[in-house]
Amino acid sequence: MDNIGAALRGALAAGETRAAVRLAAAAGWYWWLGGHRTEGLDLLTAAARAPGEADDGARATVYALIVMFVSSGLGDERQAADWIHEAHRLSSRAPEGAHPAIGFIAVLERLLREPDAHLPAFAPLLDDPDPWVRALARLHTGKMPFMLGRGGPEAYAHLETALAEFRALGERFGMSFALTELADRLAERGDFAAACARYEEAIAAVTEVGATEDMIRMRSRQAQLYWLLGDAAASAAALDDARRCAERVTWPDALAELAFARAGLARGRGDAAEARRQLAVATAALGDDAELAHIRGVTHDMLGYLADDLGESGAHRAAAFEAAAEAGHPPLIALALVGIADLALRRGDAEQAARLLGASAAVRGLRDRSHVDADRIEREARGRLGDARYAEAAREGAEAGWSHLAGVTLAS
Repeated sequence: MDNIGAALRGALAAGETRAAVRLAAAAGWYWWLGGHRTEGLDLLTAAARAPGEADDGARATVYALIVMFVSSGLGDERQAADWIHEAHRLSSRAPEGAHPAIGFIAVLERLLREPDAHLPAFAPLLDDPDPWVRALARLHTGKMPFMLGRGGPEAYAHLETALAEFRALGERFGMSFALTELADRLAERGDFAAACARYEEAIAAVTEVGATEDMIRMRSRQAQLYWLLGDAAASAAALDDARRCAERVTWPDALAELAFARAGLARGRGDAAEARRQLAVATAALGDDAELAHIRGVTHDMLGYLADDLGESGAHRAAAFEAAAEAGHPPLIALALVGIADLALRRGDAEQAARLLGASAAVRGLRDRSHVDADRIEREARGRLGDARYAEAAREGAEAGWSHLAGVTLAS
């Protein structure tokens, strides 16, 4: 790694842009998978911005790799969009047989213009001559409906097919990607043991290629799922493994995801002080990116649960909802609605809490069984209302406009 970085920096310093871009294009996947994402992104960006002529295919590959780096995890979507547009401009000049990642740039550019066009956007890649491209396109065809609150058996089947295709290729990054998506779908259904097992398979795959940042994210999520299973020892062991991995990397997204997981687990133990401390660690790791809408949404959502004062909790709920609406992500909107349901219940309005839970499930497309607060709120609201009235109120919420429903609660 040191030799590659030194060679690229030397080429840039000498004004040898063509060599620098070719080296960055060749090393990008290594930086991604080898636990060097922070330095890798810095070097890719430096090569992309270097003045001078460079091979069109290599330059397009560098831009496509940067898109992968900045669009993963907790990244800034606006920053990713800028790179996607530039990569799309360059991709038209890339020769046939260039890096397979370039083929996805046209899809991403279309999705910026037509967010709901995921099926027709990915469809051409499902018949691509490259089996890796086909498998990754299949994976995204299955993933996108769940992100948009429209997941179902067909989307789940696409994820299973993608996993089988990556297994046939022996491609461990793709296997881990598909396995984590399947694990999250199992967790949403409440099958936490099966989800943990899928995560274990995914961790084994990325361990073989050295993707330390991915291991941090996976172990952090696994720790949460073991906690939901009631296995405190396994949860602590997964979290300890994530901490050890975090000592070897500087990638902000991975460090923030670990801190968010630790904050959630601390709140589950009733340790509000530690939860707040970990939220501060997460925001410090992200720096300016902590002000992104989706990060603010998650942060204020947790602070809303931690606040003892109803006025303070309401302020956090309003901030979380505003951020979720700004981001426009159905899972984040659903998360914010559960938080507002908690506020309604704390104010003594069980019917409104039930409506908000119904709205949350409708936005997400399913009832997320991995959300422990949703389960708690449902149990308490059912206890106060009875099963029949709870079901009626939840139906009302599912049919109501979620924005109006949340606004009424936050304004009261």
